[in-house]
Amino acid sequence: MSKTAFITHPICHLHDMGDYHPECPARLQAIEEVLRSEGLDSKLIQYEAPLASNAQLSQAHSSAYIAALERAAPSRGTVHLDPDTSMNPHSWQAALRSAGAGVHAVDLVMAGEVDNAFCAVRPPGHHAEKSRAMGFCFFNNIAVAACHALEEHALRRVAIVDFDVHHGNGSEDIFADDERVLMCGCFQHPFYPYSGATATGENMCNVPLEAGSDGEDLRQAANDIWLHRLDDFAPQMFFISAGFDAHYADTIGGLRFTEEDYAWCTRFIKQLAAKSAQGRIVSMLEGGYNLEALASSVIEHLQVLAE
Repeated sequence: MSKTAFITHPICHLHDMGDYHPECPARLQAIEEVLRSEGLDSKLIQYEAPLASNAQLSQAHSSAYIAALERAAPSRGTVHLDPDTSMNPHSWQAALRSAGAGVHAVDLVMAGEVDNAFCAVRPPGHHAEKSRAMGFCFFNNIAVAACHALEEHALRRVAIVDFDVHHGNGSEDIFADDERVLMCGCFQHPFYPYSGATATGENMCNVPLEAGSDGEDLRQAANDIWLHRLDDFAPQMFFISAGFDAHYADTIGGLRFTEEDYAWCTRFIKQLAAKSAQGRIVSMLEGGYNLEALASSVIEHLQVLAE
């Protein structure tokens, strides 16, 4: 059995972008309720996410952007950063905790306290670019964590695997042509944010999928396209942008993945991590908006991590 960390923070429940917004506090509640009902919570090592520091954020984002986002945070009411992305009085602290969760996960894994970690945090991160918030995201949590592994733990090669229904444009913006990072992603295309079909760097291994694509297409992408790139690269740590909105029941997108597909993909990554990365994996929650499908998919993901 693997030692798996589960990292979250109560303030992640308080970030709220308004009634009927799909990226809602109920997402974390659904995950936590199923963890308890399945008895999986007792098998995970629970941690509270710390605040990310400016120095940690600055490894992935511009200092000017960080300062501007802090200034934009309201003391009351709501501030809209784009039509889909807004801040309430708790959003700034929630964003700092979400980014801090990934940093803490890296430290725990590198210290050998756990084998891998899952960060159940919101706001998500993979659309946040170096100097731009978008797509429900403020800080690019997975990028902040990966940068921490590279800069503070002196790793030379890390991989990011992103299976969200949307392309991780923010992660690509931050890491394009960074030879220390290999990013493998599959996503629906054409679809928001209408990027990814043409990679912006040789270290980007993107697999656009047509609407209606299912788990067989995911397996083909992983086995035929990702596998040899990841084997050749031999990452020393794996990062997962774990979006579960490609599930067939999630109406935000048009892919047809199932819980079993997420379990398969997690096992695929775990086997590769065992070969080159001493099993080191940090996974961070991205999308997933059908609450039942999200919770059941996260359970499958965590069960494989904890095997």
